[in-house]
Formats: sequence, C-alpha cells, structure tokens
Amino acid sequence: DDPNAELDDRERRLPQVAEGDALSAEEITVDGHATKPPARYTEASLVKELEEREIGRPSTYASIIGTILDRGYVFKKGTALVPSFLSFAVVNLLEKHFGRLVDYDFTAKMEDDLDRIARGEAQAVPWLKRFYFGEGTISGAAADAGNGDGDHLGGLKELVTDLGAIDAREVSSFPVGNGIVLRVGRYGPYIERGEKDTEQHQRADIPDDLAPDELTVELAEKLLAEPSGDVELGADPVTGHQIVAKKGRYGPYVTEILPEGTPKTGKNAVKPRTASLFKSMALDTVTLDDALKLMSLPRVVGTDAEGQEITAQNGRYGPYLKKGTDSRSLQSEDQLFTITLEEALAIYAQPKQRGRAAAKPPLKELGEDPVSKKPVVVKDGRFGPYVTDGETNATLRSGDSVEEITPERGFELLAEKRAKAPAKKTAKKAAAKKTAPAKKTAAKKTAAKKTTASAAKKTTAKKTTAKKATATKSTASGLED
Repeated sequence: DDPNAELDDRERRLPQVAEGDALSAEEITVDGHATKPPARYTEASLVKELEEREIGRPSTYASIIGTILDRGYVFKKGTALVPSFLSFAVVNLLEKHFGRLVDYDFTAKMEDDLDRIARGEAQAVPWLKRFYFGEGTISGAAADAGNGDGDHLGGLKELVTDLGAIDAREVSSFPVGNGIVLRVGRYGPYIERGEKDTEQHQRADIPDDLAPDELTVELAEKLLAEPSGDVELGADPVTGHQIVAKKGRYGPYVTEILPEGTPKTGKNAVKPRTASLFKSMALDTVTLDDALKLMSLPRVVGTDAEGQEITAQNGRYGPYLKKGTDSRSLQSEDQLFTITLEEALAIYAQPKQRGRAAAKPPLKELGEDPVSKKPVVVKDGRFGPYVTDGETNATLRSGDSVEEITPERGFELLAEKRAKAPAKKTAKKAAAKKTAPAKKTAAKKTAAKKTTASAAKKTTAKKTTAKKATATKSTASGLED
C-alpha cells in the first residue's frame, strides 16, 4: 500500500557502476518472514470459489457439496472441509488419465454451450455427437486422449475405450518416506512397507479422522509398530469362547468369538460381549483377566435403602455410577471395579453438581508461551488431552502423547490454532450495541412526533367544527331577524 516501501519488485535507479567494480556490504540485517498456509475451504468459501471459476449454478451448489461429503471425498472438522485420502486417489486418476475433463474451464465451456442450445443458437444432437465421438482430432490410448489438445468436445468414447491400461494400484499409492507407502484400498486407506507375503512386510490402517497433512513419517512408524490384526488372549473358563483383542474404528477393544451356527439375526440373535480398553491399557499388554473384567461391565455395586440398584458403567464420556435416571461421574476407570456400596452411597448423598464440573489438575506444565506470555499446561478434556494457555486450546495430534510432548511442540500447536482461528467479532458487536440505542431513540422521537401531529390535527378539527357551528348559529339568527 505504501508507494515508497522497499519491495522486491520496486523499480529503482542504480548508481554509476562498471564491470569488475567491487561491492562491499555496509550493513547486514536479519529480517524474519513467516508464511501461513491458506485456510481450508468451508462450504461458504467453496461456493465463492465455484462462482469465481464459473462452475455450477446457485441451484447446484448444495448438491455439489452434498456429493463430495456423501462420497467421502471430504469430511468436516468444525466448519472446515478436510480432503480425505480417497479424494487424492480420485484426483490423481482424473488428472493422469482424464485431464481434459477435469480442467477448470471444462464445466464453464460446457455450460456456455448448453446455454447456446437453450437459446436456439446451436443444435443439441450434433453437439452431443461431437462430445461423444469427437471430430477425429484426438487419437491414442486413454491417457493420451485424456490429456489432449484441451478441446472440451474432443470425444468421450476414446477416453473410456482403453480403461484396462490404467494401473489402479499406481494412481492410489503415495510415498510417505522410509520405504512406507500410503495406499487407498477398497476398505479405506492404509500404509505398508515391504513386499507382500514376506517377513519384512508391515501394514497398518489409517484412522478415519486423520487429515492427509497430519500423516508424517514418525506417525507412520508408530502405526506400523502397533500390533495389527487380532490378538488371541485365551478362552473364557466359563463359556469356553475364545477372547480376542482388536483394533477398531473407535479404538482398541476386546470381544468374544461365538461358535459357528450361533444366530446373528432374528429374535434368537446372540451378540458377542464387547468392551473398550481403558486408556491405561494397550493391545500388546492386555491380558485375559483384563478382558474378562472389562466384559463383565456394567458391574452391580449394590442397592440403596429403597432397594434401587446402583451400577458402575463405562460410557462415552468416562466412568460413572447409575441409579435409575440419576448418574454420577467417577474420578478414574479403575473405580469401576474397586468402588464399594458405601462409597457409592456417599457420592449420591452429596448434592448433584450442576453446570460445569470442578476443573481437573493439569497433566503436565510446559512453561511460558512466547506469544501470549502465559503459562502453558496439558489438560485432559472431553475429547482427549489438549494444551492451553488459558485463552487458546489446541488438541494433541495423534502422533503426540502427554508423556513425550515438549514445550516447543506445545507452543507450535497453540500457534497453529491461533493462525486458524476466525477473526474476533467484538468490534462488530460493540458497533451493533451502539447502533441499537440510537435506533431506539430515533424510533421514540418519530413516535412522539407522530403523536404530537395527531393531537394537533384533532385540536384543529375541533376548532374548525366549533367555528362552523358558531357561523351556522349566526346565520340562523340573522335569518330569523
């Protein structure tokens, strides 16, 4: 904005110099420069981008966004639309083999042609014939045809004739590093290293909510190091069913294997006992005794004086006691097996806490944040551990842990969260508050003016009527005389 600013592309006059002149540095300064990645698209910003590129119409924007969400090309984190690994594979396929069709100008040009047909300036059948068969200007394999001369009517038939030449494994594979490759398979994304069916082969599934930019080499190594597949723990001494530990979509869990022939549907269906592992447990360390204790939940603690049963259960938001419809939170998961009836009755004897629960002590202290100059701590929240300086909260990523997180990593997470935070609306709210009283005052003045004017009109009307009555009486009196 400043015309005198020292910009890189600013034109300036050079001093008198000649070839071979020596230049010496009079002063050296260090200038810091940091860039921020562009913000992720939201539904609103994506619609704006579609409008600028003349793709789609207002009536189709909702269906476009609905389609990319329903097909799993993006998923939502807050209001942001985060691309999935599947979308990278699809885009890679389209750009390599159907580049002409996914050109930004393709849709805009096609819509112009359809508008011309609607106005009667072009014929529909010849246009469709050229769109499908082309005009013989493009030839070769599907890959060559897909990246032809850029004509949006180059011929669709030739693009879809040689699909066998497309290597599906190649377009859905992306290198991560250290020999690790991410692949998008039929049942979701996964990483692997080494040749299949060899001793060096490793494979691990990717969490569904992991953004592609969060998959680092370190995280990939950690995922590969975790045990994969089912971990057999042994047989239940009571039922004889095999108990296994698995890694599921929502975390590790234990379950029993029902014998063959057990009905799975209908009135007589039998569901296997299943329980999630505690936060302190891991797939490679869980034992058969741990699994049997977990699957015994909910545990009956006892009954109160009125004969109402109290149970200890593990729920979505942590361990808790339940008596009828009255639930009370427990401090730790281990209490599910150790809490006694007396302790449970003591908890229920206390008044139920309303609103927010008492703040938990921090899990770890990281020191003073260099930006906010406030102490940064790690806390355990509703959706897992997070770092906070009292103003900004940032959830720990999948590759972070409370034990290993460093102060520098904590400060980095807070800085990223601040960069993504939306602009504050304090100024707008204050302006709205200032405007509101002014509008009310103006409305009152207007109403007062209207009332005064109405009263004045009524008074004038009364006076006029009185004058007319007096004049009538005078006239009548004169006629009588």
